Amino acid sequence: MQTTTEDLRLVALAEFTAAGYSATSLQRIAELADVSKSSVLYHFSSKEDLLQAAVTPAVDRLAEILELLAGDFFTPERRTAFLAEFIDFLLIYRREVNIFINQGPSLFDVPVIERATILVRQLAEFFHSSTSTLEDRMRFAIALGGAAYMLCSQDSLGFPTPVDETRAALLSVLTELLAPVATLPSPVQE
Repeated sequence: MQTTTEDLRLVALAEFTAAGYSATSLQRIAELADVSKSSVLYHFSSKEDLLQAAVTPAVDRLAEILELLAGDFFTPERRTAFLAEFIDFLLIYRREVNIFINQGPSLFDVPVIERATILVRQLAEFFHSSTSTLEDRMRFAIALGGAAYMLCSQDSLGFPTPVDETRAALLSVLTELLAPVATLPSPVQE
């Protein structure tokens, strides 16, 4: 069986999530993929390139989700649509999000992680500027951050639940948690 770039990306993503980027070597990825280190280097010139390949799809998707927030007013309908998109993002990219959340501070100088950090900051800034009280800002931070952390930790804690059930429960809980939040008009984006 021939190992592809996608196979190596998935093996690396799993190992970066489980062991940490700093603790993972290209040799370890080669062993897990049952190929030689030179085969890994054929596809990726460095461990950083492999990390970039592993997390870029999630970073790109997060950027698309942030574009959904642009507009005149964050209505309850737009909030529900955003929450559904955000939950789907977390369900699809939970390993990648785990890397940004748990390893981001130690990887601040890696461009793809820096980009993810900037996007997370933009998300926080949106909710900071579109809510009027500290309590409402905290609701968003706890709701979104808590959902992200829970899904990132779910596999390692050994509490997996079916995706459809998890999605429905998260949408219900986040909608309920954020229902009392009154939002302000979105800042004009240039």
